[in-house]
Amino acid sequence: MTRRGTLDRAIPGVPELDKARLERIGVIDVGSNSVRLVVFDGMARSPAYFYNEKVLCGLGAGMSETGRLSPAGWESALRALHRFAALAERMNLSGMIAVATAAVREAEDGPAFCDQVRRETGVTLHIASGSEEARLSTQGVLLGWPDAEGLVCDIGGASVELAHVSGGRMVHGATSPLGPLKLADFTDAEKREKYLRKTAKALRKAVPEAAPRLYLVGGSWRAIARLDMERVDYPLKVLHAYEPPVDQLRETLDWIQTQEQSRMSDMTGTSAARLSLVPLASLVLRELLRRIEPGRVVISAYGLREGLLYRQMPAEMRGLDPLIEACRHQELLSARAPGFGDALHEWLLPLFPEAGAAERRLIHAAALLHDVNWRAHPDYRAEVSYESVARANMAGIDHPERIFLGLALLNRYKTVGPSDEASRYAALLPKERAAEAVILGRAMRLGAMLSGSSVGVLEHARIERENDALVLALRGPAREFGGEAVERRLHSLASRLQCEARIDLLDA
Repeated sequence: MTRRGTLDRAIPGVPELDKARLERIGVIDVGSNSVRLVVFDGMARSPAYFYNEKVLCGLGAGMSETGRLSPAGWESALRALHRFAALAERMNLSGMIAVATAAVREAEDGPAFCDQVRRETGVTLHIASGSEEARLSTQGVLLGWPDAEGLVCDIGGASVELAHVSGGRMVHGATSPLGPLKLADFTDAEKREKYLRKTAKALRKAVPEAAPRLYLVGGSWRAIARLDMERVDYPLKVLHAYEPPVDQLRETLDWIQTQEQSRMSDMTGTSAARLSLVPLASLVLRELLRRIEPGRVVISAYGLREGLLYRQMPAEMRGLDPLIEACRHQELLSARAPGFGDALHEWLLPLFPEAGAAERRLIHAAALLHDVNWRAHPDYRAEVSYESVARANMAGIDHPERIFLGLALLNRYKTVGPSDEASRYAALLPKERAAEAVILGRAMRLGAMLSGSSVGVLEHARIERENDALVLALRGPAREFGGEAVERRLHSLASRLQCEARIDLLDA
C-alpha cells in the first residue's frame, strides 16, 4: 500500500495524489469519539463505498479536565488503526488520506499519539485545524448538493463546526468546543446549560448569516434524525436528504430527553455507545436551532470524509450533476445497452414540453436507469426497480424525487401500483407528481419496446401530442420496428394521457 494523501495546499508537506492511479482511495478519520476507515471505489462525482468501518474509541473523553487524550481511548484507537492499516494493505489502495480532528488537535499529547501511530502502523495523521475541519465538512455537503446555500453544522465528539456555504464554496466558518464529550464533563446541569448557551452564542456570532437551509453533518445528528423518523413513523428510512420539519425536530429533541437509552436502541438498532451521547447532542441542536432559526433542516450523510474525496476532484468533475453521473455509472455497469439511456431521454422530452430543468434531469435519470434491473426475475422486476432507486446510495436527489423515479421505473415494467409495503412511500409525493411519474414510466416502456433498448432506433422515431392525439412517427429504418406489441404500449400511454393514439409511417 502507498500511504500517500492530501488535503490540498492548505496543509503543508502533504503530497498530491497521482490522479492517474486513483482506483480505491482510503480515508482514515480519527475523531474525538470514533475512528473510521472508509474506502471509496475510485474517484466519482457520486461516491461509491467499497468499505466502511467505525470503532467508537472515545479518544477525547475527559479532555476538559486533563487536557490529554483518554488512555483507554488511546489504546482503542491504536488497535483500530493497526487493523485499518492491515486492511488497507490487503486492499491495495492507490492512495490513503489520514486525518485527525479536534481531540488530537487540542490535546497536549496529541503529537505523541501521532508519532506512535506513525511508528507502529506507518500511517501519518495530518491534524486538521478547526477551520479546515469546517471546510472539509462543507465540501462533503457540496458533494451531495452542488448548489447548497445556507449553513453547514458538523458535530463531532469534542467540537461543533458551523460554516456558511454559498456559490459552491465555504465562505467562512468557525469551530467551538460544543461536542457532547465536552458537555459530558459537566456534573452540574446548571453550569452545563450556561456553558452551552454562551458557547453557542459565540459560534452563531462568528457565523451570523441566515440559513435558508441548515445542513446537519455528523453521527450524532444522524442518530437524532433516525429517532425522529421512528417517532413519527416516517416511511423511507434513508437518512441522506431527510428533511424533518423544524418544529417536528424540536419536539423530537425534547422527546429524547424523556426516553430510556435501551428503548431508543431498540427502536433504531443504533448502538448503545452512539446513543450514549445523543441526549447531550440533542441539547446542543436545540440551542443551535433557537439561535439560527433555519428555514429548513436537511440531514447530510456526507461530511469530512466525503469532503476529502471532493477536494481531490478536478474542477470539471465537481461541475457534473451527481445524480446523473450516478445513474450513468449504473447504466454502464448493469444495462444491456449502455448509452441507450441518453437516446431514450432525448426521445421522451417532446412529451414534456413544459418541463423545467429539475424535471428534465429526473427524466434523464429515469432513462439512464430504465434497464439496469433487467436481470431480476420478471415477476419482481418492477418492485426491484422501485425499491432499488428509493433506497439507492446516490446524491443530488431528495426523498420525493426518489419516489418519483421509483414510480416511473415501476411503470416502465407494469401498469399496476406498487406493493402495499412500497405504497407507504406514496405520502411523500403529491398525487399530480405521481401521475406524471406513471406517464413517464409508460413512455419509457413504449420506447424500450419499440427499440429493444438498442441504440440507433429511437433516433428515427418521434413521439408527441398533436391536438387530441398521441402520435408515434416512424421514419426510414424505424418503420420496420412497428408491431402489435408497440401498438399496445402506445395505446396504454395514450389512455393515461386521455387521448387517441396514432402511428405515422414516414419516408426517410
